[in-house]
Amino acid sequence: MAVAIKRVYELPSPQDGGRVLVDRLWPRGMTKEAAALDAWLKELAPSDELRKWYHTHPEQWSKFRERYLKELSAEKAQQALQELYELRDSNRQLTLLFGSRTLERNNATVLKELLEGDRKPPKGTGPARAASARRAQTARGRSR
Repeated sequence: MAVAIKRVYELPSPQDGGRVLVDRLWPRGMTKEAAALDAWLKELAPSDELRKWYHTHPEQWSKFRERYLKELSAEKAQQALQELYELRDSNRQLTLLFGSRTLERNNATVLKELLEGDRKPPKGTGPARAASARRAQTARGRSR
């Protein structure tokens, strides 16, 4: 499973596979058709407060990452993160889309690292949690 990151303003490509927007705000001037999204997981985006703080303190990347990972442990973010893991598992290629002009240091790069297993996911998330949730859902369906 390959995970890529790409600015949402770049043209869609068949090599993108599943396309997931991971920003809270809709990209300025972009139509839904031009974005060609498979999903928009805005709950995975940093809070407005954190986003604005990082915009004024771009040199503090490690502090941003630390705070962002902490935000990803919130319940709504965990549900969206689980959905992202499921999208990763059901696509040969997954592209995380973002609007930032900063290509190397943005929330999509943190999410890519999580999906690739390069960073420890927030507690209660990850592929093991997604698999156990699917098993529980299947078991509930069988007992009906």
